[in-house]
Amino acid sequence: MNTDAKTDPTTGLTTAEVAERVARGETNAIPDAPTRSVGQIIRANVLAPINLVIGVLAALVIAAGSPKDALFGGVIVANSVIGVVQELRAKKVLDSLSVISAPKAQAVRDGEVVELAVHELVLDDVVELRSGAQVVADGEVLSGENLELDESHLTGEADAVSKGPGDEVLSGSAVVAGTGRMLVTKVGAENYAIKLAEEARRFTLVNSPLRNDINRIVTWVGYLIIPVGLLLASSQFLRRHEGWQESIISTVAGLVGMVPEGLVLLTSVAFAVGVVRLARQRCLVQELPAIEVLARVDVLCADKTGTITEGSLALSDVKAMDGEDRAVIDPVLCALAQLDPDPNATTVALGTHFTEPTTWLVTGRVPFSSGRKWGGMTFTTADGKPAGSWVLGAPENVLGKAYTGALQEQVEQHAATGERVLVLAGTDTTFASEDMELPKVRPVALVLLEDVMRADAPATLKYFADQGVIVKVISGDNNVTVGAVAQKAGLVGWEDNVNATTLPDEDSKEFADAIESGTIFGRVTPHQKRAMVRALQARGHTVAMTGDGVNDVLALKDSDCGIAMASGSEATRGVAQLVLMDSNFSAMPAVVSEGRRVINNIERVASLFLAKTVYSVVLSVLTGVFALAYPLRPIHLSILSWFTIGLPAFFLALEPNDQRVAKGFMPRVLGRAVPAGIVIAAATMTVFAIAQLDESIDSDHARTVAVLVAGSVALMNLFRVARPLNHLRRGLVITMTALFALAFVIPTGRDWFELPTTAGWAYGLAAGLIAAAWPLLELGSRVAQRDRVKR
Repeated sequence: MNTDAKTDPTTGLTTAEVAERVARGETNAIPDAPTRSVGQIIRANVLAPINLVIGVLAALVIAAGSPKDALFGGVIVANSVIGVVQELRAKKVLDSLSVISAPKAQAVRDGEVVELAVHELVLDDVVELRSGAQVVADGEVLSGENLELDESHLTGEADAVSKGPGDEVLSGSAVVAGTGRMLVTKVGAENYAIKLAEEARRFTLVNSPLRNDINRIVTWVGYLIIPVGLLLASSQFLRRHEGWQESIISTVAGLVGMVPEGLVLLTSVAFAVGVVRLARQRCLVQELPAIEVLARVDVLCADKTGTITEGSLALSDVKAMDGEDRAVIDPVLCALAQLDPDPNATTVALGTHFTEPTTWLVTGRVPFSSGRKWGGMTFTTADGKPAGSWVLGAPENVLGKAYTGALQEQVEQHAATGERVLVLAGTDTTFASEDMELPKVRPVALVLLEDVMRADAPATLKYFADQGVIVKVISGDNNVTVGAVAQKAGLVGWEDNVNATTLPDEDSKEFADAIESGTIFGRVTPHQKRAMVRALQARGHTVAMTGDGVNDVLALKDSDCGIAMASGSEATRGVAQLVLMDSNFSAMPAVVSEGRRVINNIERVASLFLAKTVYSVVLSVLTGVFALAYPLRPIHLSILSWFTIGLPAFFLALEPNDQRVAKGFMPRVLGRAVPAGIVIAAATMTVFAIAQLDESIDSDHARTVAVLVAGSVALMNLFRVARPLNHLRRGLVITMTALFALAFVIPTGRDWFELPTTAGWAYGLAAGLIAAAWPLLELGSRVAQRDRVKR
């Protein structure tokens, strides 16, 4: 800041002075939002480890002279395209939202008021403050008339703060009443709101248990590929004396079957479909796994505003004092609302209720301010007759020593129910100047205001209660008021309200105990919000956090899933994984439902993919140890993957599924996949070995019945996974079985998939092994079911 002399508030900076500050770098440049660049998005999706593995294997097969066997490489393109398109789409929508909602500044330069983008401001600029405008930089008030600021996005405090010359104003606050001019004293990263947000600006991926489990599976497979690959290659080339091309094809056949590439692709597809569905409900998903994490959440921390209430007031009732007439009171309230040149939330609520135009005129006025907590007007009727002088404000400020006894008890009773109580009083004194003291008054009526409840709040809160999700309301407002509002919304545990200023040290066990047991927290600071989230996480909870202000950024960042309102600050939207575009909390159940669909259905189909991984590992080990021919070629794995895993899994993964998510994903999936994979491998290797005992059947013809057995047992595994059958699943199993059979029946299918007709007795043997495999699969199914019941 220029310490020698302040900028003239009437003329502002000159063009030359602005140029000097720009040259010195004293501009209000705002750091970019913490989103990944286009290049980072493309690299992360294209250069994924599983894509690299599949790419290398496909290149080896092509080098060996069999490009048809490299069909499996198409999954690289699908994986990359889906991930890149979804992330770029989310980035585009969020960036567009940031541009649309970016505030403007009314700056005074060369004696004229000009509209500037936020980044065009410089140090020592003079900025006009008008009702409804956002403060875009830290500064000092130069002049003001009844200037009041809402700092709730910074402090969480709901009440407006009165500001006068010399007072500090912070970026991120908003003008709710009055006008004024301020001097910009800090720019760019030095601003308070930016400093607060900067602690959370580094981009991070949301923690996803499902993604972690799948990545763990891929890692295990990665560790197995090298030793198994060396074993396979050496057995084919050195011990069986196969040519290098045939050795590579056999080795790749074993290795590519081990990689559950379709599971990674299908998970991306399932998430992407969920993103599209949620976008139709105006919910922007910035990270794919966020919808899964929300489905696992067991504690949801939310602010009162935007969650339970809409952030506006409504007239609840007018309680006339004994002997007072509503016919006199209502016209007064109507005139106070409609004739206020600088309406605040209270007068807006009155104006919404009293809609018939007033004919009165204002002859004197003392504007309302949060400092004195009252305002007054003197009226005359249209024909010039006196209509009295009236005061509206907080009872304790308006009535002074008269605020006692039965009247005070009545006010406190209403306040305990969550209502805001004002008193309307009459006076014989005419309001002649805006700075006059409060005259002697007589109370006429109590004016009761209430927060406008979101129509969907009770149903949304009930949904979370039914699903076992604990909702904790964290607010900067009074805890008793918030508790009363929560009671009206039907929130369980509303009576457990805590004033956060009384909480023990944030690092103590007592603090964590208080957060665990409490439901409503008032007077909470931004750093306390973050500490509350961390305390709940330390107790083993999966925590989601909703917010719209800069004061929520730190807690959003540290939560397992951050949810921002689009109407809130840009910093909040930048660190959140989900953005509710209409700031509509009722969209949350749909997000939870989509997450459950993804998790439960991926669990259903994951056993199909991992069964292939298991039987590929078993076949590879047997082939390598005993120097046998590998029973399948890469093209055979394509048909097995398409009809017994990939296509059916795609449809199963997109089915509706709203069951609650249970813990133990990995044990349940492996409990079904490992027995099925062993059965498929044993049956396949048995038919392949026995068929070759007939000297008229070579390895290529023996592979026909090996594919038949492997595919048939895998289809039975599909039937087992799809149970209980509905119309879709029954039709799916029948269709996949028919398509698989056509590959053996139609000559084109036999030629393309290398399935030459073999001896009749070999088909009979295959049928017997298929029949014998069924009870073994059922046994594995029952073991897995018993494990689920125990859990």
